[in-house]
Amino acid sequence: MIPVECYLALSTLLFFIGVFGFVTHRNLIAMLISIELVLNSADLNFAVFNRILFPGQFEGVFFTLFSMGISAAETAVALAIIINVYRNYHSDQVNSIENMKF
Repeated sequence: MIPVECYLALSTLLFFIGVFGFVTHRNLIAMLISIELVLNSADLNFAVFNRILFPGQFEGVFFTLFSMGISAAETAVALAIIINVYRNYHSDQVNSIENMKF
């Protein structure tokens, strides 16, 4: 059986990789993937803390599944926005969005 600390270490690693990717990349798709890494880190924490606090129940697992559904909807909306930006400015860089200001 894998210890809980390993899951928490993996979650922390996913979170910091996601934050680092969001801060350093200027590509909209890479930034979206980084946000998804942060959300997956939170989902992993939900499942791990459910296992620690309530070993025989599934509240954390159901909350994780709900959160994954919300993440999928958020990704669909974000990809639609990115496709629209690419059609208008022929670029997927964050700098091209600055042209949309008033």
